[in-house]
Amino acid sequence: MRTTFVHAAATLDYDLGDDHPLTPVRRELAAKLIEAYGLLEYPGVRVVEAEPATDEQIQRVHAPAYVAAVRQFSASPALAASWEAGQWGLAAAGDTPAFAGMHEAAARLCGASITAAMSVWNDQADQAFCAGGGLHHAFANRAAGFCIYNDPAVAIQAMLDAGAERVAYIDVDVHHGDGTQWIFWEQPRVLTCSVHESGQFLFPGTGGLEERGGQNAPGSALNIPLPAHSGDDPYLRAVTEVIAPAVKAFQPDAIVTQNGADPHHADPLAHLQISMPTYPRLYRALKEIAGESAEGRWIALGGGGYTFDTVPRAWAMLFATMIGAELEDAIPAEWLAAAEDRVGEKLTATLLGDTEPEVPAEVRERADEEAHRVVDQARAMIVG
Repeated sequence: MRTTFVHAAATLDYDLGDDHPLTPVRRELAAKLIEAYGLLEYPGVRVVEAEPATDEQIQRVHAPAYVAAVRQFSASPALAASWEAGQWGLAAAGDTPAFAGMHEAAARLCGASITAAMSVWNDQADQAFCAGGGLHHAFANRAAGFCIYNDPAVAIQAMLDAGAERVAYIDVDVHHGDGTQWIFWEQPRVLTCSVHESGQFLFPGTGGLEERGGQNAPGSALNIPLPAHSGDDPYLRAVTEVIAPAVKAFQPDAIVTQNGADPHHADPLAHLQISMPTYPRLYRALKEIAGESAEGRWIALGGGGYTFDTVPRAWAMLFATMIGAELEDAIPAEWLAAAEDRVGEKLTATLLGDTEPEVPAEVRERADEEAHRVVDQARAMIVG
């Protein structure tokens, strides 16, 4: 298959600060691991650079007044101490603090996701990967959850504007894909699907089973909220038994996936108990959904994940799955040494190497029982 790889350098300036969990080093290490495995040399793989998104492209999903505010605080981040900055979600002490050049950085990130999407829509590729994308919490008129602009929504809207009739969005990040859902809440041409840790336990507090789309687009949203401490089996069932049939019935022209690696049990910002060996199973399921429902047209974006040990390995396995490559389990030694020097910590030396979850087995079992009930409820809703 023809595969576009959008170069990550275009997104590395999106940096919320040295102590912020959404460090661009995650994306940098993932891209370099993909390169270290030789995946960019595979037949059919094309590496491209991305142009920044224009204000017009961004304003197809974001309010012009909000874009103007981002520009203002981008030029003068000291103003983020004001009350007004907080109303736009850009307060200096918030989770998405203003920083110098943030409009330009966020526009480059949106441009990278648009490049990935349009390479598929314009038939330059069958599928595309953009590790820098996936900032799914930004609303039409407000920053939230580390996200200034919602690049998945901007990329989806670009395809709709170019003639796509229907686009399906699948979000497997541990956090509910709220911003993307609300942006398309009244849009019947977009199906938003999200499997995540329940909002009862985790930011952003939304994504319940009852959230099914707006008055003008009933059934256009699908959520499977899993209880804290649940693990591999219900998480995969949510994708294969709920999301997969819903997407196939929707018959999209293309699929966009947000591939946050933060469901992993070692992630410090959440509580799901997903293991490393589950990730290649997940990615095979996503590839199958794209093949069976959208003739393989698949745009894969990055997302969350807050350990240097997990994100590069997960996204290397994602890209390998996309292009049909078999990877040696042993991490390339040169990458491992450079990455450990870069982050100042010991990293796992194999792709599928894992630690034992710290949650007691009996807690995980009870959570899995409840999670399976949630998956059954969600499945019954789409079948009914």
